[in-house]
Amino acid sequence: MALHHSEETHQMLVARIPDATGRPLHEWFGHLDNGPGCVRFDDRVRWLRDEYGLAHGHATAIVHEHDLRKAHRSFE
Repeated sequence: MALHHSEETHQMLVARIPDATGRPLHEWFGHLDNGPGCVRFDDRVRWLRDEYGLAHGHATAIVHEHDLRKAHRSFE
């Protein structure tokens, strides 16, 4: 599943996640790291939506940001 919105929209969604979900971004990353181990992007989005009742846009932004930060760490 590809990200279907601009980087600007993604950053706005990421900034709103703590207020919209009641949890900070790092907590969502922890859920992904400790979750069922889904590999595919869309499976991880679906899992967040089903498990935590997140809106599709927020779940997508969380998974995408998690992937970006994980990739960045692998280059450090």
